[in-house]
Amino acid sequence: MPRLLGALLLWGAFFGWSSASATSLTADQLSRFVVPPLALGTKDAQLPVWQLLNSGGALAGYIFESRELAPIPGFSGTPMNLLVSIDTDGNFLDIKVLDQNEPVFVSGLGPRPFHEFVYQYRGKSLADNIKVLPAGASKPADAAAGANSYIDGVTKATASVRIANETILAAALSVAREKLAHIAPKPAGHPRQDLFEPMSWAQLADSSLMEHLRIGNRDLQQAFAATPFADDDSEATRDPDGLYLDLWIADLNLPSVAGNILDPAALATLKRQLEPSEEPILVLANGRHRLVAEDFVRNSAPDRMSIRQQGFPISLRDADAEMAFLPGVPAFDQAMILRVDTRFGFDPASRWDFIIKVLRQHGSFRPTTGSRDFVLSYSPDPRYFIQPLPDTGQQPAWLASWRDKAWDLLLLTLFLGLLSYLLFNHRRSVTGPQRLATLRPLLLLITLFFVGWWEQGQLSIVTLIGLVRAIFQTHNFAFLLYDPISLLLWIFTLITLAIWGRGTFCGWLCPFGALQEFAHTLGQKLGIRELRLSAAVTEKLGWIKFAILAALLGSLFFSASLGDRLVEVEPFKTAITLSFQRAWPYVLYALACILVSMVVFKGYCRFLCPLGAALVLGGRLRRWDWLVRRRECGTPCKLCAVTCRYEAIERHSGAIRYDDCFQCLECVEIHDDATRCVPLVQQNRQRVRSPNADETSIT
Repeated sequence: MPRLLGALLLWGAFFGWSSASATSLTADQLSRFVVPPLALGTKDAQLPVWQLLNSGGALAGYIFESRELAPIPGFSGTPMNLLVSIDTDGNFLDIKVLDQNEPVFVSGLGPRPFHEFVYQYRGKSLADNIKVLPAGASKPADAAAGANSYIDGVTKATASVRIANETILAAALSVAREKLAHIAPKPAGHPRQDLFEPMSWAQLADSSLMEHLRIGNRDLQQAFAATPFADDDSEATRDPDGLYLDLWIADLNLPSVAGNILDPAALATLKRQLEPSEEPILVLANGRHRLVAEDFVRNSAPDRMSIRQQGFPISLRDADAEMAFLPGVPAFDQAMILRVDTRFGFDPASRWDFIIKVLRQHGSFRPTTGSRDFVLSYSPDPRYFIQPLPDTGQQPAWLASWRDKAWDLLLLTLFLGLLSYLLFNHRRSVTGPQRLATLRPLLLLITLFFVGWWEQGQLSIVTLIGLVRAIFQTHNFAFLLYDPISLLLWIFTLITLAIWGRGTFCGWLCPFGALQEFAHTLGQKLGIRELRLSAAVTEKLGWIKFAILAALLGSLFFSASLGDRLVEVEPFKTAITLSFQRAWPYVLYALACILVSMVVFKGYCRFLCPLGAALVLGGRLRRWDWLVRRRECGTPCKLCAVTCRYEAIERHSGAIRYDDCFQCLECVEIHDDATRCVPLVQQNRQRVRSPNADETSIT
């Protein structure tokens, strides 16, 4: 069977996976998606983009397939293909799903939630700061009038919709840069780090390095005049000459700004916190206006501040930085450092607009919110910059996943570190009287509830298939980065394959495996008799999982959709990822696997799991036999072999078959138990009869 798997991989490499390639829509096919009064025009000579014409024959927009402009692989290893239509102002007219193989949308949640997700882009603009909310997250209280435009995520599909969002924006921006010059960003300049000019605060304030905006109550009243919100600020009415906001902004990446304002230690700390592509913007303020809402979360995007450049929105986030100012810098009620990534198209060397959004509410019952924008323009002095530099593209969308999961990754790392320590020191820390019986269920509970149901960290054969596709077809492995929890688990699993073999994941870190083990324990407590299969039957049934793995790999050469159906042999998506919230045939199958495990110990893991088959092959990297044995094991003592519910110990030799071992460590516990291990029992009896008798066992 391993030879068959190798032959399939070589076949894929030889033919270059040509069968997986897809053709573009023809003009006739595209015309079916164009709704009158728009009509399909001609195809561009350079870009894979078609014109959209209005009823008078004038250019109205563009239509294009995302796969031709932004072929970002999804979790199946193949890019989704979305048909995107935008007008000449960069507004999204429509998005259609042409093709996608995301496992959660193929047979998990079904395609409908994905269609509903992309529908939200209609009417939104590339000039919006589009932000995908995590599934179930509520919008900020002032989102309706805030600086961001929100798209609702999809429960159980956070990573997939982030890939979709990056695909949509990357494809649309590539068209905008070429066809919509009035909204497209240009290559960014680079601040000169060798130019520092000592200045006092007064000199900075008078220079072009800092910009200042003062908004008085009278200015505020004029902005809201003739609106329902005109009389909703009693303090502005009572004191029209009073201060509402005194605002200062500056680019902290310029040495002549940072070196004259920030304490050297604070500046050094800030530089360590920022990425090389991030531009820090200093915001200082006095007055009644609050720069952020009371429920603002540090290190996130503020809703009351935004930046635009050439009419294009620039994404910004709070740097969550502590500040200490040099003597001579005035005191301010509010001080923030915002970080702007130049890979989003921001050019710090060109003029940009800093926008403060002021909100007012009218009414006490279900109040309505109104807003007004106050703009402060920042025009940098060209001599402080080196320009131009080539455009380095957008910030990778997967970085947001890692930021959102920072604490989760820390907890998972601690758990994996604990597991590693216990396995390295298993004879002292795990096995022994009552220790294994207590520790193993506890760790499996963490695996099931925290790793599985909470973090959605169930590893799957889908990822391995996507990896194979990436190796031979797309050569793009970015899809792995969108799910940091799973990636960390994969890295740990691959490392432990060379140390302990496949049993580290299969025996300790597989949520569905843990669920089966708890089901088996429940079955024993209910008095269900366990079915113990003979060694010959166990060996024959063990080949089924390799046949399934071979079928899955073979399907890659014929049809991606066939492979998507075949991976449903895994009940992981139903039981763990979707928590049994699926159509009844999938739920019935998952429950059947669990019920069978009550009779045949972890039957799915041992006989059907294609991921387990792949890990068996990877487990051949293990370089040593680390589970202790004695020469008496197998002959004459067979206690461990009889006790092993995985049938992973040879009856005659007592050797452990690591391909079948799940590292439950019960054999090690028996090995070190002087009351159960037959050779140790015999040794103790000999010592009683002859205290000076030599020990004969070998460990």
